[in-house]
Amino acid sequence: MSGSTTGGPAAPEARNPGALPQAESSMLPALAVSGISKRFLGVHALNRVDFDVHHGEVHVLLGENGAGKSTLMKILSGVYARDEGRIFIDGREVEPQDPRHAQTLGISIIYQTFSQALDLSIAENLFLGREPLKPWGTIDTRKTRAMSRAALARVGLTADPDTLVKKLSIAQRQMVEIAKALTLDAQIVIMDEPTSALTDRETDRLFEIIHSLKADGRAIIYISHRLEEVARIADRVTVLRDGRAVATVAAAEVEIPRLISLMVGRDLDRAALSDQVGPRPEVLRVTGLSRAGILHGVGFSLHEGEILALAGLVGSGRTELARAVFGCDPINAGEIQVKGQVVRIDRPGDAVAHGLGFVTEDRLVSGLLMTMSTGANATLPSLRQFDALGGLFFSFARERAAAQHYIQELHVQPAAPERNVRLLSGGNQQKVVLAKWLMARSDILILDEPTQGIDVGAKEDVHRLMVEFARERRGAILLISSDLPEVLRMSDRILVMREGRIAGELERSDATQERVMNLAVGGRPRDGAAAAQPRGG
Repeated sequence: MSGSTTGGPAAPEARNPGALPQAESSMLPALAVSGISKRFLGVHALNRVDFDVHHGEVHVLLGENGAGKSTLMKILSGVYARDEGRIFIDGREVEPQDPRHAQTLGISIIYQTFSQALDLSIAENLFLGREPLKPWGTIDTRKTRAMSRAALARVGLTADPDTLVKKLSIAQRQMVEIAKALTLDAQIVIMDEPTSALTDRETDRLFEIIHSLKADGRAIIYISHRLEEVARIADRVTVLRDGRAVATVAAAEVEIPRLISLMVGRDLDRAALSDQVGPRPEVLRVTGLSRAGILHGVGFSLHEGEILALAGLVGSGRTELARAVFGCDPINAGEIQVKGQVVRIDRPGDAVAHGLGFVTEDRLVSGLLMTMSTGANATLPSLRQFDALGGLFFSFARERAAAQHYIQELHVQPAAPERNVRLLSGGNQQKVVLAKWLMARSDILILDEPTQGIDVGAKEDVHRLMVEFARERRGAILLISSDLPEVLRMSDRILVMREGRIAGELERSDATQERVMNLAVGGRPRDGAAAAQPRGG
């Protein structure tokens, strides 16, 4: 494999400065950038990056959070103006002025962070600002619905076009974003972490769509942290690190360990989950938990020092179970015991008081307060720890010292409590959410998709924190993940959910992706009481 940087062709001086010289027009890339640079407050987010993608090609762009991927995509889509460099579409130099102008140039982008109007319907979101009109100028709602159904069918989503987007799951919202991009009929499609919230089945459907677009001559730029996807769809791979393109290679010529090394600039020591030694006491027992139409007699037990995974398809009830246990949603029946004592958890504050912490699947909406600092987010559930004189005085110095301690312990970068949390990369934001619950002295952590949308280096950091919490601090973790390799690697036991029930349980030594998926799609549901039987201790 070559370690040299290749990318968009350089643009030498020519008589026509608006054209990219090529011997044959058929060999022109669909899109090429040459020497693109962008600075923020004097810091290079991009430093003379070259990159190109051809018609009928999938070019995967890799890099850790903060490497410059999103900055480059925002320049291409007209969100940011570049400081230096040139952009060419089919050999013609262009200057995207704004996102709408970029669309007219044939560029469509699917962002990892959704840009949807939650109180509007699916159909209204799909064609917002582009609604088909009747001859007298009013919106043709019948045609809008018909076009929406066709777009949704293309991505395999059966939802009613009149459904409000806020009622959709994260995975369904992602499919709506993909459907919207397809309605634009773009020649250059940029996909930023499109599978981060999708199940394996939905991912397979997305890849079918990508192959169809490729066969139709579309150019696809694909950003992902799931390196196993590279072999399935990529023709070429470009790796960004610290704002520079460090390598562009044919996908067939590169293996995952080499890609990781290029991304992080070092070899990673993967976190290892050692076997548990001897029985451990039970810290959480759930029996007969039910919520009308959603959860049906669910039961399980969780032990000190254990990582128990909840697997299953989107809509199987995993997140709903976590929310019910943590007091976010009401239940109709069931019992929760913490350390052998029956407890009543009617709201999240009750859960926190009993030593539970909850890392939600959408850190930007329900995990962090994006207008506040890193330190303020980290200390939010723990403010009473910093009271003095019977609550008459609050020690800001103690609060800042505690935040600084956990920020450094979890290697949040930059290690600055006063920095606004929205300015951090996705991986560092996730570490702040974890710091929040560690500082709250949680004994039991519920982690819902804890590594979704974060880069490979941050993912290893989160895995290491999980291992340390469970094995060294003797905490207990209930892990929800759609990433089956993560589930198999990071759990002691696996409970598979299906249609709001526990479909089966697998020991770590017996679990395979095939067995998990078999239970997820067709395993015989297991009685909730049986699932709740304690194991050991």
